[in-house]
Amino acid sequence: MDYFAPDRSQYPVKNADGKLDVDLSSGKYLKLWHGPNHPGITGNMSVELTVCGDEVVEGKTHVGYLHRGFEKLMERRTFIQCFPIVCRICVPEPDFNEYCYAAAVEDLSGIECPERAKWIRAMVLEMGRINSYLMYLGGQAGALGLGVIGQWSTYVRDLMLDRFEELTGARIYHMFIIPGGVRDVLPEGFDGRMEETLREIERVMKDVSEVMFCNAVFKKRTVGLGVIDPSWLEPYGVTGPNARAAGVAKDVRKDYPYLIYPELDFEVSIGHDSDIFTRSDVRRRDLLVSLDLVRQILAKMPRSGPVAAVTPNVLHWKIPRGETYVRGECSRGEYGYYLVTDGSGYPRRVNVRGPSYTHAMTLLERMIVNMNISDVAALMVSLHTYPPEIER
Repeated sequence: MDYFAPDRSQYPVKNADGKLDVDLSSGKYLKLWHGPNHPGITGNMSVELTVCGDEVVEGKTHVGYLHRGFEKLMERRTFIQCFPIVCRICVPEPDFNEYCYAAAVEDLSGIECPERAKWIRAMVLEMGRINSYLMYLGGQAGALGLGVIGQWSTYVRDLMLDRFEELTGARIYHMFIIPGGVRDVLPEGFDGRMEETLREIERVMKDVSEVMFCNAVFKKRTVGLGVIDPSWLEPYGVTGPNARAAGVAKDVRKDYPYLIYPELDFEVSIGHDSDIFTRSDVRRRDLLVSLDLVRQILAKMPRSGPVAAVTPNVLHWKIPRGETYVRGECSRGEYGYYLVTDGSGYPRRVNVRGPSYTHAMTLLERMIVNMNISDVAALMVSLHTYPPEIER
């Protein structure tokens, strides 16, 4: 289908700092607030926009409207009491916080996660990745007026939440990956019901591909818009699909293999144009890869053996002095936990590395300059931000 790319050649040129050299006190500019509201994706944060006409001159991010202070809360709680806290740091994809925290505790305490539990953990992480991408696609399309995509993606996402509920007893905060392993084995008949869910997601994704990615209006609104220069990746800490859309194959599953990912056959999705359209397409293809990974995991997973290691009495669990950093690849890029212990029954220090912090703060403020007001929402969603990661 033919389409016309927007002509952005007349936009003012940024200076070396990525901002326009303008006098904001001249009276020619107006301040507007974009958010906070709560439709999901970027809804819990706000951007203070300075505009000249319909063009953004400056954008400043404001956070703190949702959950705050998780890292300090964990310093006043026992190791097992931290377990139900961490999943709140990323509501749409909580399982990566559970995994990173559990893996950090295991590393410092010398506990080995059983082999069967590693496979179940990987399956849960891929299920969470699928859910996160489905939410993202609905948000990206909705920011540009394609509301039907959000309805379709919410429908199939709800089917995956059924599988989470069946496996963990919960739909949102699963609290399933614990220090030492996981809480339980797969329910009887789970494989068949998961296959039905995967097939339905694939069926809907074919419609999403045609209605969203073959849509001339969507292409006109996203091709060439919000380009991330590859030279920004290292200085701004850009990872995940935002980096892969710029042609750099950053993926922790490949670069720093963990769990059972070395035993799985997959290739990460790469793009080269680094605009909103390419970032959307990379995530669409990543979602399809995750569907295949769930199938591979279920086919290769051991069906016998323990799913949790023996741990000390959790009410009196003291971990030797030490520090560690554990990372994984979530739907937005590198997710990491830096955990410091001092030999007591409480963490000495916890620091969470969530991709949203760098993508939605420094990077967004650089990219939003010269943006048209009508494109701000699309740009924000394209960076795939979950504000609690910033407020942690």
